[in-house]
Amino acid sequence: MCPVEIKPNVFWVGALDWEIRDFHGYSTYKGSTYNAYLIKDEKITLVDTVRRGFNGELLERIREVIDPTTIDYLIVNHVEMDHSGSLPEIMELVKPEKLFCSPMGKKALLAHFHREDWPYEVVATGQSLSLGQKTVQFMETRMLHWPDSMFSYLPEDRLLISSDAFGQHWATSERFDDEVEVPELFEHAAKYYANILLPYSPLIQKLLGEVKKMGLDIDMIAPDHGLIWRTLPANILAAYDAWSKQEPNHKAVVLYDTMWHSTETMARHIGEGLRQEGVNYQLHNMRVSHRSDVVTEILDAKAIICGSATLNNSMMPNLSDLLVYLKGLRPLNKIGAAFGSYGWSGEAVKQINQFLEEMKIEVVDPGLRINYVPTADDLQQCLALGQKIGRLIKEGNQPG
Repeated sequence: MCPVEIKPNVFWVGALDWEIRDFHGYSTYKGSTYNAYLIKDEKITLVDTVRRGFNGELLERIREVIDPTTIDYLIVNHVEMDHSGSLPEIMELVKPEKLFCSPMGKKALLAHFHREDWPYEVVATGQSLSLGQKTVQFMETRMLHWPDSMFSYLPEDRLLISSDAFGQHWATSERFDDEVEVPELFEHAAKYYANILLPYSPLIQKLLGEVKKMGLDIDMIAPDHGLIWRTLPANILAAYDAWSKQEPNHKAVVLYDTMWHSTETMARHIGEGLRQEGVNYQLHNMRVSHRSDVVTEILDAKAIICGSATLNNSMMPNLSDLLVYLKGLRPLNKIGAAFGSYGWSGEAVKQINQFLEEMKIEVVDPGLRINYVPTADDLQQCLALGQKIGRLIKEGNQPG
């Protein structure tokens, strides 16, 4: 239960959750971490806590550095329960002089824990807190991804403690970006962005501009989940800039749910049409692909092509699940189309088109409906649909 010193007298004291496999519908197949940071100064300060049930692990690491009862201040950058769940136990033990949070943070803490007696100290963007040799500067980051969220920046250490921004759901024995394989690290970071922060992309663009305007000198980013960016902070900032602009690549994602393989056969021929136009694509059967992995592929795709058989006058449940999940993430700058096999009614294509339109994804084809098992001519139509969308992707335009 060793802490890790990330800067002089700044320690990672968080917890590892090796077993979690689902986080609000997000597949955390490699677990997660709940990061907390201890600053040892004239005023000893703990930044964030951990999920309920992991407070023992947090306290063991703190005890390797100091007696937890000597902590003077608590900073709550984010109230979501994976970071504040153990807060009541920590408050009871530590009895800090002050608990620092944003204005919305105080409201959220009261709504979660109903403790009017805690020593709240509300801070806002631009305010600073002297700990002795070190200073904490606060920056509100509302709706990234909760109204209460804020950053804590230590200028003497050029350290940004970034709450839920720049994180990854990934439990590892390593603590820093240069201790793991960089491609895998960025895969986890992209998945985190796509499934958690994508709806707030316009706000992230604004925030990145504010950080640049403030001239913050950042050489380390310490998020609340995953690895700490000590060698690649500029790279993850650049990735967030690119992801938040939602400028797609020449790529398509073909998604489907099939009953007796007819819709699957259609999907494969649509994919072949894309390939013939020189467009990369990913093919996902929603019975075996997890929604959060598919959304990660959609992050940089230009086209989303969705297929479903019709079951009881509706689309198949696994595709419906994906579309409901995706709608909440509000992807931008996409084109789309629908396809599917049907028996005697065939409502699925129309329902898919409605979802795409509600997401402001431009539907570039009325949709392809094929009765029962596709013929050779039907499959030629599927190939043509893939080619059509491939050409639109390469041309970078949309009809209408």
